[in-house]
Amino acid sequence: MARNIQSVERAAAMLRLLAGGERRLGLSDIASSTGLAKGTAHGILRTLQQEGFVEQDDASGRYQLGAELLRLGTTYLDVHELRARALVWTDDLARSSGESVHLGVLHQQGVLIVHHVFRPDDSRQVLEIGAMQPLHSTALGKVLSAYDPVAHSEALEAERKPFTDRTVCEPEAFERILDLTRARGYAADVEETWEGVASIAAPIHDRRRMPVGAVGITGAVERLGRDGEVRPELIAAVRDCARAVSRDLGGGRF
Repeated sequence: MARNIQSVERAAAMLRLLAGGERRLGLSDIASSTGLAKGTAHGILRTLQQEGFVEQDDASGRYQLGAELLRLGTTYLDVHELRARALVWTDDLARSSGESVHLGVLHQQGVLIVHHVFRPDDSRQVLEIGAMQPLHSTALGKVLSAYDPVAHSEALEAERKPFTDRTVCEPEAFERILDLTRARGYAADVEETWEGVASIAAPIHDRRRMPVGAVGITGAVERLGRDGEVRPELIAAVRDCARAVSRDLGGGRF
């Protein structure tokens, strides 16, 4: 069995201590409660403070939980609420479209798949929850890049690799696609990431009217496309799903 890392265990114990009881604690209180020497406790607290997980009051010298922990916790809750709110609507979208459905959020200069509904048939499929998709070529990624300023910056700063002959990599051409995405309210990927595969996606907004994710369908080009364009009834289904999830998150209509 792998051994636990002692410094991480001690840091976790300090965070739990600061999370309960009094709002702020001094170094002596923390060292005493965790059974550590003051020097050891101070070193761990200093590292946590540098990472934003702990803050120190200038006047009293006491410690409290930092804003970075709040940000991480809010992100965790946002993603889980998003997935919970989307469960019914993504199932409906898979049934109505006959295609697989993906729910994605921005993560580390890419799209993290947080929910995946299989195509409703008997074909062999692989669960893709936890998989990453590129921002610049997928429908999910384009939607996030069009509506989320952080995703937009990351898509422009990251290397935009050509996955197929159709992948758009030039900054100016990519910006034009994002402008079109905002104007239409959806994005499409027709063999830009995978040969023979197309996808359609639309943005999801929360109660603050902020983009929190994207939902889309993925399938064979011959099923999603018609006369070189994605089928309008599938676009409408994806946008309706995104609106429904946004509404459940308090985001209203978009």
